Amino acid sequence: MWKLLGSFGRFSPNARTIASQIQSGLKSTILDKSNLFEGLNFRYFGPIDGHDILHLVSVLQDMKRIPGPKLLHCMTVKGKGLRQAEQNQTAYHAPGIFDRETGLIIKTTDAGVPATYQEFSERQYWAGKEESPDCWHYSAMITGCALRTMKMEIPERVFDVGIAEQHAVTFSAGLATQGMIPYCNIYSSFLQRALDQLIHDVALQNLHVVFCVDRGGLVGTDGATHHGFFDLAFMRSIPNMVVAAPMNSLELRNMLYTAQLEKQGPFSIRYPKGSGMINDWNKPFEEIELGKARLIGEGSDLAVLSIGNPGNFVVKAGNS
Repeated sequence: MWKLLGSFGRFSPNARTIASQIQSGLKSTILDKSNLFEGLNFRYFGPIDGHDILHLVSVLQDMKRIPGPKLLHCMTVKGKGLRQAEQNQTAYHAPGIFDRETGLIIKTTDAGVPATYQEFSERQYWAGKEESPDCWHYSAMITGCALRTMKMEIPERVFDVGIAEQHAVTFSAGLATQGMIPYCNIYSSFLQRALDQLIHDVALQNLHVVFCVDRGGLVGTDGATHHGFFDLAFMRSIPNMVVAAPMNSLELRNMLYTAQLEKQGPFSIRYPKGSGMINDWNKPFEEIELGKARLIGEGSDLAVLSIGNPGNFVVKAGNS
């Protein structure tokens, strides 16, 4: 019909326009609301069951014959086919090793291993408590960044902005202009999406925003798209930005403390996925002097420079 109306264009140039208006009216009546994608001049189809492969293939074959931009809306269930994954979608987003027959996740963490940086950081966001009422916390990955417990305890101070990293950074800039100290939690890999907001909305205005850059470095079972390879490079190129990385949980504790002190500007703290390395972290807060290196060991044959968690491996190699 679309091609036929096009051939009539010389006699009735508005034929396609009228047909599109009639179609849009019918769709709006049936769907009981205007369609966003149709408004952007996409031909919208669906929603359909994305797990019905035969039907999905048939629809795609039909759509191939329709000219112009098209969008197919498929409804799917996360973890479809594995009962445990369907019922506990968050845990099975990156489950690690699990039994392929039963679906049960196999725990590989030994007893006595220090808490992960993520678990530890949640306990250390003491600034969000009554002691510091101007601090706020929010995340683009509230479960992965381990803020769920805090969200339940002080919901008015913790915001889950969803997969909207650019909004998270601009949101933090807005809070900072009002005298608040926002702690913005985002995976390193996803912070790349908000580079423009980092520069223009926060750094150039020298606003006091604390970025907790989670998953800095390799992330194992989270997969290649989550590797935090680039944050050190692009953060170092941004004016006014402090770039910090703790070697263990105690240093993370003191960095979180230092970051909220007066006269700080944009402050980023990057930490990896995994163990915080030590259990003996519950000590008085100490301000960390910015821009100062620390000599861990002395020798005469080799000099090794490191930053953050990899320093633990340097120490281990030096002692072996």
